Amino acid sequence: MVTRVYLIRHAEAMGNINETFQGRTDENITEKGYKQLAELSKRFKEISIDKIYSSPLIRTRETAKAVNKHHGIDIIYDERLIEINGGVWEGKSWADLPTLYPVEFNLWTYEMHKFYIEDGETVVEVSERMKKAIGEIVSQNVGKNIAIVSHGCAIRTYLCFASGNTLDKLQDMGWSDNTSVSLVEYGADLTPNLVYKNNSDHLPHELSTLAFSDWHKSVEEYSEAQEECEDFIK
Repeated sequence: MVTRVYLIRHAEAMGNINETFQGRTDENITEKGYKQLAELSKRFKEISIDKIYSSPLIRTRETAKAVNKHHGIDIIYDERLIEINGGVWEGKSWADLPTLYPVEFNLWTYEMHKFYIEDGETVVEVSERMKKAIGEIVSQNVGKNIAIVSHGCAIRTYLCFASGNTLDKLQDMGWSDNTSVSLVEYGADLTPNLVYKNNSDHLPHELSTLAFSDWHKSVEEYSEAQEECEDFIK
């Protein structure tokens, strides 16, 4: 008996286009975000879903409603599925973070598993609560198809676990686009098996967020520069 979990990142919200750290900041969905949700609803029209769980923030609530459009299921909101608490980073521009918090920004970009921030959570803490929350959800819904709507960092930590990797491999998981879908399956022993990750085939190119994100490009460039520096030192 297979249990399936569809992990879905929320649609584009204001923090995504304002290029700020959203974290727990409760931002509204953008116009493009609602277009993404229309495409996401189409994707899930033909997928059987028995249960839907969601982070309680606006952007995940709206995304869960879109997943639920053709199913009519009661959505269960779970605080443990919320995004990382960004502490003093909350609401700040991504462009300013390397200057304001160079040590923490370097960890976030290059050694994310070690990330910590004043007044916020560590990535390890996010990973542990996501593993616990999803583990309990799966054990309570054996043999069912489950949709879980969450956030970029939170989902990324769980995908690392589901792929059989330790958290120091988190950088290899990549960022998911808004409304991207990942599928994890569980057999009789409830061990997770990552079937696919960060899939956004339902979105036409013009509805992608990451493809037009200056933040995403800058993070990739920063990471590449760090790798070149490491290679030079070696």
